[in-house]
Amino acid sequence: MASKCATCPMREKAEKNPQAILSKIWKWHTTWCPGWKAYQKELAKSNKPA
Repeated sequence: MASKCATCPMREKAEKNPQAILSKIWKWHTTWCPGWKAYQKELAKSNKPA
C-alpha cells in the first residue's frame, strides 16, 4: 500500500505547529491509520542498509 503521508497537508500543518489542536488530532489519527502504518514501513525499508 503506497501511502500519501509524505505529502499530507494535515501532517505538514501539524509539524509546523505541534501545540495546535490539529496536531493533537493528527497524532491521535496516527494510532489507528493504516496509511500511516504503511508509511512507517516504507520509511523503515528505505533506511535499512542493503
